[in-house]
Amino acid sequence: MPRILIIDDEKSIRSTLREILEYEKYEITEASDGAEGFLLIKKEDFDLVMCDIKMPKMDGMEVLTASAEIKPDLPFIMISGHGSIDAAVEATKKRGV
Repeated sequence: MPRILIIDDEKSIRSTLREILEYEKYEITEASDGAEGFLLIKKEDFDLVMCDIKMPKMDGMEVLTASAEIKPDLPFIMISGHGSIDAAVEATKKRGV
């Protein structure tokens, strides 16, 4: 079963994504901030990370950058209620896409 890590500081977002993805038969792990998410990335294997951009402790761009150094092939989907074209371009450049 594919494993997805959801990193978002809003519990309602994590819960909604979990419900949808579990219905589709994905195994879900949640992290409530970037620092917790990055620790999980370091110690566990995931097939995909869905990561909010704006979070306390460690924002999504920091998680994306740090993760690329240790697991460069780990796919990320960056999510945000406050997204912009600049943020999308920055995220794409950080992963070398």
